[in-house]
Amino acid sequence: MKLSHCKLLRKQQLMLLEYFVLEVTARFAADLLDIQPNSAALFYRKLREVIVHYLEKEAHEIFGGAIELDESYFGGVRKGKRG
Repeated sequence: MKLSHCKLLRKQQLMLLEYFVLEVTARFAADLLDIQPNSAALFYRKLREVIVHYLEKEAHEIFGGAIELDESYFGGVRKGKRG
């Protein structure tokens, strides 16, 4: 899977990818690159979809067999009065 149908320039795509890795918001990245915020948000969404695709593909290879789970309890009694 790859990004397709993107009308942004290649240089803008690479800069958006760099900002995505640096965890810059789409709106702020759009301001920095002087593009529409919706374009940056769409590009970020497409990046997330590509990442999910490859993570799911990898998960099927890793967890191909049977998986055994044990019962676990996380947390504890909450302190203080409730209600």
